[in-house]
Amino acid sequence: MKKLTFLLLLLAYSVSAQQVDLSYYLPNDVTYNKNIPTPKSVIGHEVGEWHVTHDKLVEYMKALAKASDRISIETRGTTFEGRPLLLLTITSPKNHQNIEAIRKNHIAATDNASIDVSNAPIVVYQGFSIHGNEPSGSNASLAAAYYLAAAQGSDIDELLDNTVILFDPSFNPDGLQRFAYWANTNKAININPDPNDREYREVWPGGRTNHYWFDMNRDWLPVQLPESRARIASFHKWMPNILTDHHEMGSNSSFFFQPGIPSRTNPLTPKLNQELTKQIGAYHAKALDKISSLYYSEESYDDFYYGKGSTFPDVNGSIGILFEQGSSRGHAQETVNGVLTFPFTIRNQFTAALSTLEAARNMRVQLLKYQQDFFKNARKETAKTKAIVFGDQNDAAKTYHLAEILKRQDIKFNEIASDFTSKGKTYKKGSSFIIPMNQKNSRLVKAMFQKRTQFADSLFYDISAWTFPLAFNLDYEENVATNKIGKEVTNLEMPAGSISYKSDYGYLMPWNDYYTPKALNTILNKGIRAKVSLKKFNNGGKDFDYGTIFIPVQNQKLNAVDLYTFLEKVAKNSHVHVYGTRTGLNEGVDLGSNNFSNISPKKIAMLVGDGISSSDAGEIWHLFDTRFDIKITKLDMSYVGRTDLSKYSTLIVPSSRGVDKGTEANLKTWVRNGGVLIGYRSAVRWLASKKFINVEFEKAAPPTNPVTFENRGLRSGAQVIGGAIFNTKLDVSHPINFGYKNNELPMFRNTTIFIKPNKTNYNNPIQYTKNPLLAGYISKQNLKVLAGSVPFQVQRMGRGRVIVFTDNTNFRAFWYGTNKLLMNAIFFGDKM
Repeated sequence: MKKLTFLLLLLAYSVSAQQVDLSYYLPNDVTYNKNIPTPKSVIGHEVGEWHVTHDKLVEYMKALAKASDRISIETRGTTFEGRPLLLLTITSPKNHQNIEAIRKNHIAATDNASIDVSNAPIVVYQGFSIHGNEPSGSNASLAAAYYLAAAQGSDIDELLDNTVILFDPSFNPDGLQRFAYWANTNKAININPDPNDREYREVWPGGRTNHYWFDMNRDWLPVQLPESRARIASFHKWMPNILTDHHEMGSNSSFFFQPGIPSRTNPLTPKLNQELTKQIGAYHAKALDKISSLYYSEESYDDFYYGKGSTFPDVNGSIGILFEQGSSRGHAQETVNGVLTFPFTIRNQFTAALSTLEAARNMRVQLLKYQQDFFKNARKETAKTKAIVFGDQNDAAKTYHLAEILKRQDIKFNEIASDFTSKGKTYKKGSSFIIPMNQKNSRLVKAMFQKRTQFADSLFYDISAWTFPLAFNLDYEENVATNKIGKEVTNLEMPAGSISYKSDYGYLMPWNDYYTPKALNTILNKGIRAKVSLKKFNNGGKDFDYGTIFIPVQNQKLNAVDLYTFLEKVAKNSHVHVYGTRTGLNEGVDLGSNNFSNISPKKIAMLVGDGISSSDAGEIWHLFDTRFDIKITKLDMSYVGRTDLSKYSTLIVPSSRGVDKGTEANLKTWVRNGGVLIGYRSAVRWLASKKFINVEFEKAAPPTNPVTFENRGLRSGAQVIGGAIFNTKLDVSHPINFGYKNNELPMFRNTTIFIKPNKTNYNNPIQYTKNPLLAGYISKQNLKVLAGSVPFQVQRMGRGRVIVFTDNTNFRAFWYGTNKLLMNAIFFGDKM
């Protein structure tokens, strides 16, 4: 009987799913302008019948903008794969005629709390599907955009007269396209909701991420990706009052809207923000009740990390709203709540999009006034505070890239008035900047520079620390006197590279600059011989540190003139400094010493595919490809066991659960023959278990305090290191640390893999200090074990080396401070 009932339900579902049309989503008490094209008339199918591809989504949005005087459209840039980053501005025709004045007046009101906002339009930014395989958002944007363009009546007229809607139909075009391809190519005529069907099991790396496999919902604060740069520019241009972020979650879930768990809100977020979020939530509940949809709020998710779309607005005077819809993952899927159809998920997202606008209309003055007060109070908090200085006297490029983020976040910063030294750190003009705290975005500055180690809750949905000067490994100091402030930086320029003069003897390139790996790789690929100094020395009165690169003029493939011309171009393109020398006689080791070791050209590969963390692999690929112009071969797990690895000098294994026996044997043979194998995070355990490297692990003692059944998950969750920053001490003479001027280095950690230090001191060139916590959360048990442990080990295996890192040195593309560790492992791994 149960089987018959299920078959009847399936038959009923199959018929109804194929009969869904636009009316399924739209309010039925509204008339629509027949001159506005429906989605089907442009893209060729009903909303929800197929997963919309990004090209069709773009086509429809352009058609709407052409047909409706309520909509203007702009392309703000392109993705890595060349897809346009669209933004629609939707408001009344009258407002469109005066749109720039409206924008300027809106921004002026955030600068001056005495401006009357009672008659001003509210600004709402609606964004969809930042995770490409959470597609109900972008598919709902088809229906939502149609409704806003075509709906007629006094309600829609009042809404558009009093609201400017910034409408972003796809936060992640590349990911959306990748997932739509998967879902559509696996769709059957007779839709099969069996969760085991291939349609619901997309292949690695999945459609969640962008081209380089980044989770773009973690990039609102660092702003390292083109998609993020476009939306952050739009955000600061308009300063919206509400920003919505439409997501999906597990198929057996219902629908979530914020606020999230109250105790997990960032302390910098005003309490009123959460109260207003809850007030807006009442509109979502009312709208979802009307269509009989299940939902929940305040039971999961949080508002702590400001790099997420739902939390970033909260530190910028706005209200961020996260929507999470249980995902069909394809066109329909069996769940604990019955068969979940794609159209149903779209309808919920569409409903929440409209309820947001209803809340905005009714709470308009309240939200506008909240934004004014947010910035007024921020100025009061910082009226008597001083400034923050940051920099690196040996690496202007790293300093520039942090300043670049400040610029994108509309934070004002200045040159330093003159060079100065404070607390043992030297700050020089050109490689240091200073941030006056008495400015509009002071709370955003605090969010970026704070070091917090005390928390109301021990569970985090994302990382608990992201202190930017620590991420960049820059010297910095807070509460600096304002007399150190020079002129404001309005035209930020990348530091220029240079070469001192033409030499007939050789050239020296310090390894301190961020882009020296790019320069060295270019030099080696040209066939130019280069050596690395394993000792400090002084040449011609100038001190040179460990890791300095020496390029002799003698016996090169280029003559002296051409070599100088080539190196001049390399220095300029890589923003590094190269110094000519007239003598090989040094104070310390001479240039002809064996302490200058030859560097061979590198050919690098990385494992990707099933079992490999796509985010970790993507960060490495992005680093090599976009920062250092170094080619990296991506070897898929499905065939690496049959691949001739002899052509590669280095092979990187991102965080993974290991490889099959055939691949394992192939890797061992390759390492013994001279290869350098680099393993990250969970790969460390696998490499140790398979005898690639001999390391000892340590575990934290489990908590023993009594806990109720209800709270059992909270106790285990509190033992997770979700992402915090810890201090290490360095042996700067070791090749893994070449280029670092300080003997301490902040490192990001989000694992509980603890390696005991090697019994030989010099085999622990990076070691956590006795009191390592700099920022973020860690349990007492884990902190006790972490202190004194090591995040790095290297050992010989035959003629090769195996190098392991327990921590991610390339985290989310903004952890510039530890990128050089991987580059050192690449270029100097055979010297360790």
